[in-house]
Amino acid sequence: MTDTDRIYHVLFLCTGNSARSILAEAILNTEGKGRFHAYSAGSHPKGEVHPLALETLKALGYPADGFSSKSWDVFAVPGAPQMDFVFTVCDNTAGEACPVWPGQPMTAHWGVEDPAAVAGEAYIRAQAFSQAARYLKNRIMAFINLPLASIDRLALQRQLRAIGTMEGATSSRPGIA
Repeated sequence: MTDTDRIYHVLFLCTGNSARSILAEAILNTEGKGRFHAYSAGSHPKGEVHPLALETLKALGYPADGFSSKSWDVFAVPGAPQMDFVFTVCDNTAGEACPVWPGQPMTAHWGVEDPAAVAGEAYIRAQAFSQAARYLKNRIMAFINLPLASIDRLALQRQLRAIGTMEGATSSRPGIA
C-alpha cells in the first residue's frame, strides 16, 4: 500500500456524542470515499444518538444507521484503532483533559454550536441541526482536499487549525495540540 492509498483514521469528539460528532462521523465516512475511516465518541456520552441528528443525516442523503453514543475511552485502549487525527467539535470537550492517544495523532478544535441545545419550534431545531451539518461538511471537505501524503506535519497542523476557524466556529482559540 502506498502512502496515497493509506486509509486515515479520524476521531470526532464531543461531550455527549449524540449530535455534532455523529454528524461529522457520517459525513466524513461518506465524503471520504474510502480514504478515511471516521469514528465518534464523547467525554460524557449521553448513551443515545439525538433523533434530529439521524433525521438530518437522512435528509442530506447520508447513512443514518449503526451509530451509537459511546465514551472516548473505547478508543484509548490496546487494540483500538490507532487514530491519525482527533478533532473536537464542541468547546467543552476541547477544554477537557483528553486520553493519551496512541500514535500521537494530529489534533485540532473545530467547534460548532450545539444544535441539541436549541429550543423552540420543530423547524427551528431542525434548522440548527442542518446548519451544524453544513458547517461540519465544509470543514470536512476542506480537510479531505488537503495533500495529506505530501504536506509536512507543521504545515498540516496549521491547516487543520485554520479549518477550525471557518464559518460557524464557536471559538477563536487556535485549536488543541
